Amino acid sequence: MSELRFNPLLGEWLATATHRQDRTFLPPPDFCPLCPTRKNGFPTEVPAETYEIVAFENRFPSLKTVPETPAIESGELFAVAPSQGVCEVVLYSPNHSTTLAGEPVEQIYKLVKVWRHRFAELSALDFVRYVFIFENKGEAVGVTLHHPHGQIYAYPFVPPIIKRELKQTQKYKREKDRCLLCDVLDAEKRFEKRIVAENDSFAAIIPFYARYPFETHIISKRHLQTFNDFSEREERNLAEILKQILAAFDRLFDVSFPYIMAIHNAPSDGGDYDFYHFHIEFYPPMRSVAKLKYLAGSEAGAGMFINDTLPETKAAELRAHIAPVVWET
Repeated sequence: MSELRFNPLLGEWLATATHRQDRTFLPPPDFCPLCPTRKNGFPTEVPAETYEIVAFENRFPSLKTVPETPAIESGELFAVAPSQGVCEVVLYSPNHSTTLAGEPVEQIYKLVKVWRHRFAELSALDFVRYVFIFENKGEAVGVTLHHPHGQIYAYPFVPPIIKRELKQTQKYKREKDRCLLCDVLDAEKRFEKRIVAENDSFAAIIPFYARYPFETHIISKRHLQTFNDFSEREERNLAEILKQILAAFDRLFDVSFPYIMAIHNAPSDGGDYDFYHFHIEFYPPMRSVAKLKYLAGSEAGAGMFINDTLPETKAAELRAHIAPVVWET
């Protein structure tokens, strides 16, 4: 059972999805549902012996193309709506033991192409208002399947964090007649110390306002709103800088670095968002080799983050692990 419920205190929607209680939880590698279906093996989500990249609808979705009728009716105070939307899984590789960081840049480039395609396809659905592409990596952020994969949620509304970004970027555009993230990137490039890596199309920074010790943002140098605006060169350059940042994460503490990756496109509701700016945000919970950044009282209860480190220091640490990217093809 899945439905949307509106929180009148915060002014935002949440989903109930009771069927997700039964989803697969950390199965042994031989029974991974995201691996290719092996000969004489149990059937997985991919009925093929190998693949490059696969996207399919989640078996345990929070949102459904054809949702059920909500369990209760809406009232004056408590609004309920069908949980219409799409939840997709994107498999990065048939290799169960790899990660996106471990894949060659050519494979990440193919993934960028898939992201762009799925963004365009899902954005065209008449009930979709926002397409959110993300990855949860590592048990520290709640991963239930270790096979390298990401997800895509196509929401019937614009989610709260994006709404706040839209409000701030629109306000800045109205007051300054400039793009907020264009100016942020210009300021960061002048300051230099928080720049981690850059190429012709993108810069990766640990921003002045980082909430996590190694929170990293990848910002397009050209004023783009969504994947639909990318050139071929920008697709390749995004693959390159993703490879650099992901590999540097793993080198920091010589572990497979956990993170949440959140790709921020403009909404898909047909509005004019020329003031918005495409970027990717990484939220890694590790603050040292043995310590995690937990969301405690101030963060979870009040929404005010406390960062125990300085972005300038952490940017230097991460930048020291950036290596050139070599294309084989």
